Amino acid sequence: MDRDEWQKKGQGHRERLRRKFEEGGLERFSDEEVVEFLLTLGTPRKDVKIAAREAVRSFGSLSGVLGAPAKDLRRIKGIGPKNALYLGLVHQTANRYLRDRTRGKSFFTSSQAVFDYLFHDMRDLKREVFKVLFLDRKNQLIKDENIFLGSLTGSAVYPREIMTRALELRAAGLVFVHNHPSGDPAPSAEDHRLTRDLIWGARLLHIQVLDHIIIGNNRYYSFADEGLVKRFTMACDERLSSTITP
Repeated sequence: MDRDEWQKKGQGHRERLRRKFEEGGLERFSDEEVVEFLLTLGTPRKDVKIAAREAVRSFGSLSGVLGAPAKDLRRIKGIGPKNALYLGLVHQTANRYLRDRTRGKSFFTSSQAVFDYLFHDMRDLKREVFKVLFLDRKNQLIKDENIFLGSLTGSAVYPREIMTRALELRAAGLVFVHNHPSGDPAPSAEDHRLTRDLIWGARLLHIQVLDHIIIGNNRYYSFADEGLVKRFTMACDERLSSTITP
């Protein structure tokens, strides 16, 4: 196959991807096809199927590719500086879109809503990140911040620093979120202890903890859904009541 025939074949494949998207969006696309489609927009006259396949293999998934550092993307043959920049732009645009959707709305009314908001950003992180959503009295987002960045084995989270930040932002509610790079969202004994300490610290300041969510691979664990936020809150109230002398 000569060069002209190869280019015609690549052009036909790109056109099929465009028609497929126009007819049904990304629902019928594999992760590899999405990456390939994005790469074709930045490289209109080059076959990028092999580059897309290698990128997904290297970074594990579509979100892994989009969230990868540009220097790591450029190590993939067929992905140059412009394509790496474009993929990073798509990732950050998606994150901003999700954040903009929450403004002026009581968006965080369930663990599923929080998961949907953060899953794209957190599911393929290789290190553990502890994030806090600071909410007002209407459960509208004031700010979300990465408070601590840990190793693969865990992170050092200090409740006092989180509560100080909550007071600075005048937050009325808090949602804690962190990821398990292993992909298993089941909480550890340390996760239970930390959740209890955070709830107790917030309770003393009359700040409501709505949930602590652990994000894994396509699934999550919610302390609120499991009744543990309520249990820890009640235990705190009982302890405080017992220390008050009549």
